[in-house]
Amino acid sequence: MKVVLTFVSLWMICLAGHAQSSRPIADPEFDRTLTSLLKNEVPALSTAALAGCTEDYLVLDTRSREEFEVSHLENALWTGYSEFDSSLLGSVPVDAPIVCYCSVGYRSERIVAKLQSLGYKKVFNLYGGIFEWVNRGFPVVNSEGKITHRIHGYNKKWSRWILHPAMRVIY
Repeated sequence: MKVVLTFVSLWMICLAGHAQSSRPIADPEFDRTLTSLLKNEVPALSTAALAGCTEDYLVLDTRSREEFEVSHLENALWTGYSEFDSSLLGSVPVDAPIVCYCSVGYRSERIVAKLQSLGYKKVFNLYGGIFEWVNRGFPVVNSEGKITHRIHGYNKKWSRWILHPAMRVIY
């Protein structure tokens, strides 16, 4: 009975992430920047909502290959942004739950829109991207699948939003 209750509780937490209307970001200034940067025309998922149930999604990293190799969310598949090719999804059903992310959500938001135009129905943008993911203390892995404290900062301007003191920014 305890196992069933635990499973149901975790399942409800994951479902609650889909219905979130607010997108909590650790730093209010970063949130204001995201509000002005993003179009917010696609569904978003908070890092906290994804953290409890990453295995329930196909997680796509839309950053450059170089960024991905420094670190990425565990089990994420690299698709790139300018290199993105929908044929990479192969036989992924259009009703499969998918989360796309990049550094802050700009590139991934556009890939989500592209996937929606291809008929994908349960596709989300990770609000705040991998920067917010690490700011919240969630782990990232390197190209060997080992937890790392390195993250690609995209560039000096955007890397200022990596706030977690344990993270080492790489360019």
